[in-house]
Amino acid sequence: MRGVIFDGKQARIVTDLQVREPGPGEVLVGIRAAGLCHSDLSVVDGTIPFPVPVVLGHEGAGIVEAVGGGVTHVAPGDHVALSTLANCGTCAECDRGRPTMCRRAIGRPGRPFRLGGQPVHQFAASSVFAERTVVKAVQAVRIPDDVPLPSAALIGCGVLTGVGAVLNRARVDRGDSVLVIGTGGIGLNVLQGARLAGALRIVAVDANPAKEEPARRFGATDFLTSAERVRDVLPTGVDHAFECVGRVELIRQAIDALDRHGQAVLLGVPPATAEASFRVSSMYLDKSVLGCRYGSSRPQRDIALYADLYREGRLLLDELVTRTYPVEDFEEAARDAEAGRVARGVLTF
Repeated sequence: MRGVIFDGKQARIVTDLQVREPGPGEVLVGIRAAGLCHSDLSVVDGTIPFPVPVVLGHEGAGIVEAVGGGVTHVAPGDHVALSTLANCGTCAECDRGRPTMCRRAIGRPGRPFRLGGQPVHQFAASSVFAERTVVKAVQAVRIPDDVPLPSAALIGCGVLTGVGAVLNRARVDRGDSVLVIGTGGIGLNVLQGARLAGALRIVAVDANPAKEEPARRFGATDFLTSAERVRDVLPTGVDHAFECVGRVELIRQAIDALDRHGQAVLLGVPPATAEASFRVSSMYLDKSVLGCRYGSSRPQRDIALYADLYREGRLLLDELVTRTYPVEDFEEAARDAEAGRVARGVLTF
């Protein structure tokens, strides 16, 4: 079968990739669509260290082909969106409803694939840049058949992360003010999360003025090309600031833009050794800096919720899909993503 492999030097398409059958508590999914997220590109450029060779991709949707023993919530033929959260379901964090903090779901890559007789790693417990993948049953969430799979694919990372950061982590309330720095795939979902939460002023910041139209479509009430001008719009600062780019100077700007009792939420991914600084004295008015993993999501609940909101016309998914590419055009899709020409490009099989 076809797949996109990163071997430590380059990402390339192979045609002789193999994947094993699902074991107990696992699901074999035929991938139909997979979003190209910057985290995939960050593996290629070394920003996210990961063992190689590895099958890339972590934002996908498809159709269940087979299930292992003990799996009852999905069956062959079901449409599913996949999460990257291979949590155990039994530890203290899972029991508290915090599956993103499950230690068994972090840093333990499996190797269900083989290429040329050699095992190949799975990225983010999903590896959806392949025609088929095996995931833990908890990662497969059934969705209605009328949700287009290219749109459904984006729920599993961009939507869970961006909308979830607003609703689950920051808990934005009605009438709050929100700043979103960076309006790529994650930023657009933060914007629509803020809209869903009932935020009154939603300020989007992006250096590219062409991003204004999509930013406003997803919920922005104001658009700026520099975060330094935020206080021209909101003189006392903002209640919530989301940094969605992953640059330390923008993290500082997010913190500096906070009003009293404001909180800055970090979603962008800078290099693993990056350090950010801020003026300590500015934090004593009950301000906070929050990390956020995967939108603090509970995928079995949240993916189903977001699919329903999409069907009601309240959550935008189709508009996130800037362009679809056959998997053979992966290199072109990667170039477009790097250049910021697409909010989300989607590979199709």
